[in-house]
Amino acid sequence: MPSESRLNAAGRPQAADRLDDDRYPAYTMGRAAELIGATPGFLRALGEAGLISPTRSEGGHRRYSRRQLRRAARARELVDQGTPIEAACRIVRLEDDLETALRMNEELRREVVPPGGNGERRGE
Repeated sequence: MPSESRLNAAGRPQAADRLDDDRYPAYTMGRAAELIGATPGFLRALGEAGLISPTRSEGGHRRYSRRQLRRAARARELVDQGTPIEAACRIVRLEDDLETALRMNEELRREVVPPGGNGERRGE
């Protein structure tokens, strides 16, 4: 969350902060489809399958974040290799779950054995 000093007069993050935000919905459907080499229909199908959930602009248009585009691009790779879209979405979700579990495991490992530690647990 940005600090209070990084908010604009409307209480929103300053524009420069949003450029670095991986979850900021910066891309329209047309631009998102162009960036991943897919069609708007493919993005809609990913939304229907629950892989990505675009936010809506005030006018009701779908907006996508970079994180969503990475997930969509991975699903597109799998579909291009012949994987059915439902299976591709499941694979992407499982890959994300695995990445999260590995990251959490590494964080816990660092707590138990700090870098340069001798392998003893803290508090022993």
